[in-house]
Amino acid sequence: MAVIRANAIDIHYQYLGSGEKTVVFHHGLIMDNLSSWYFTLGTRVSGFARALMYDLRGHGKTQRPESGYTLPDFVADLAALLDGLGLVDPVYLVGNSFGGILNLAFALAYPERTAGIVLIDAHIGDSGFAADMTETLSLEGDARDRAIAASFKTWLGRHSSRKRNRLADNAHGLVYGTSLVHDIRNFRPISEHSLAEIACPVLAIYGEHSDIRDKGEILKSLLPQCDFRVIKGCTHSVIWEATEELCEQVTRWLTCQ
Repeated sequence: MAVIRANAIDIHYQYLGSGEKTVVFHHGLIMDNLSSWYFTLGTRVSGFARALMYDLRGHGKTQRPESGYTLPDFVADLAALLDGLGLVDPVYLVGNSFGGILNLAFALAYPERTAGIVLIDAHIGDSGFAADMTETLSLEGDARDRAIAASFKTWLGRHSSRKRNRLADNAHGLVYGTSLVHDIRNFRPISEHSLAEIACPVLAIYGEHSDIRDKGEILKSLLPQCDFRVIKGCTHSVIWEATEELCEQVTRWLTCQ
C-alpha cells in the first residue's frame, strides 16, 4: 500500500503505467474510492500514460480527519500530493461526479498545472450541488442511510455484500464523524464567470438520462474548449453502465492531446 504525507494527512495512492503524460483520477464523494478507477479507466490509461489514482481525504485508505472537507481542502490535498510525488509538469485530471468539481476547482487555482480535464457525469460546483447534497445529508438516522444507499445503488451493485458493507461503514464515518455535512452546507459555489476562465481542453461526458446532464450543457456554453458528449441509455452511473464505451472515448481523447 503506497501512502504519502501531504497537506498534513496520509494519502493512499496507486500508480499504474508510465509515459510522458500523467493522468490523475478523482472519484465521487462519500461511497466511492480509487477502486472505481482501478477496475475501469485507470488500467486502460496506464497503457500509454502514468495513471495516478488516490483516495480522497476521509475515503478508502486515506486518513479521515475530523475536519477539513471544504473544496479548497481537497484542492490543497491534490497540490500537496503532486508536490510530494515530484510531479511538476501539467497533469490531466479525470473526475467522476464530485471528482469533476475538484478538477474544475484545481484548474482555476492552478491553471499552469492543468493540461486538460475529463469530466464524467460531473457536478460543476454550482449552488444546486450543495442544495441537493445537503437535502440528503440533513436527514437523520435510518432515513439518511437509506437516502445515501439509494443514491449509490448502481455503484454498489457492482460489488459483493462485503464490499458494500465496507463502503457503507465508510459513509457512516464520514457523515457522522466529520465536518463533511457542515462543510457541504457552507459550500461556496463556483460561478459561471469563473468557469468561463478555464482555458484548457475539456472532455465532458454525460449520461443521456442523467439528472445532471444539464450541467454538461452549461459547460459546453461556457468553456472555450469543451467537447460535450452524451452516452445513450445511461444515467448518472456512466462509469458502470457503459464502461467499455467510456474507456474508448476517454483514452482516444487523451491520446490525441
